[in-house]
Amino acid sequence: MRKIEEPEAGTVGVLDVGSFSARLVVVPVAGASLAPVLNHQTRLRLDRELDARGRLTARGIASVTAAVAAGMTTAYRHGVSSVYPLATSSIRDAVNSADVVRHVAGETGVELQFLSGRREAELAYLAARRWYGPKAGPLLILDIGGGTVELAAGCGEQATFAKSLPMGARSLTRDWLPTERVSGKQVKALRAYALDQATAVLGAADIAGHRTVGCSKVLQQLARLAGARPGKSRDLRLDDLRACIPRLAAMPTSKRAELPGISRNRAHQALAGAIVAEALLSVAGGQVTICPWSTRDGLLLSLRDDAVKGHRRGGRRGRVQVA
Repeated sequence: MRKIEEPEAGTVGVLDVGSFSARLVVVPVAGASLAPVLNHQTRLRLDRELDARGRLTARGIASVTAAVAAGMTTAYRHGVSSVYPLATSSIRDAVNSADVVRHVAGETGVELQFLSGRREAELAYLAARRWYGPKAGPLLILDIGGGTVELAAGCGEQATFAKSLPMGARSLTRDWLPTERVSGKQVKALRAYALDQATAVLGAADIAGHRTVGCSKVLQQLARLAGARPGKSRDLRLDDLRACIPRLAAMPTSKRAELPGISRNRAHQALAGAIVAEALLSVAGGQVTICPWSTRDGLLLSLRDDAVKGHRRGGRRGRVQVA
């Protein structure tokens, strides 16, 4: 880790608490790059800590609390006192999410914040727009997460269409493909459901002529599985993706983790992620370009924009709107 020279005046930070990790990222306000000046990560496995009622277990709550404490202690140690503590759908969608927030606040003094699904979609769009620039033309953003799928589209700096669907890879795995081995009937049923949902939402949106961009780990890993070179996962085509689905369906989780691009943490939900991606691409033109920036980067960009505006007004740095 590199020490920050003028953290309070010149940086913004996000502590992103997700299913697999709690990651602190601090970036400078000045400049176009989001290269971190401080980066800290604590591993989590919240996907293993949801009980049958959809509640985060006591062990899961304790791991979140410890991860938040570690991230914020690192920030304070390096002079960073203003960090946005973002909790993603793995906590937001838990039945006892309010209890989790209260416990973490009581133990650490940090109140975890939630973004609405629509706001997450808008921030993913902002990240992609800044990455590709205004000359990229109209963009359609696909972000397949663990709990939800975020969709956004627009021609300018702000999305004019933004939608969140409860079709995340983790959620669909739990509801449709819960066993280690899956049947052809299960896969067929999920493919039909996902296509119906994608058609209902995207079919009603004005996305003609939009460039389709993917902003998620799920799509990055699927592009690698479909043949993209390591570190060069730029495009994912529907035909290549479709060929991967029977392959994933025939394998237990342990074997999927041996495939190119499929991480051990996400191996169990890789099939559901591929099915959702297939449905989206079937409606959205058959090809998606992979963007390395996503919702967290959009939040950092928004925080940085607020910091610049606050500096110009001579006031304190503002926070991104969460509603």
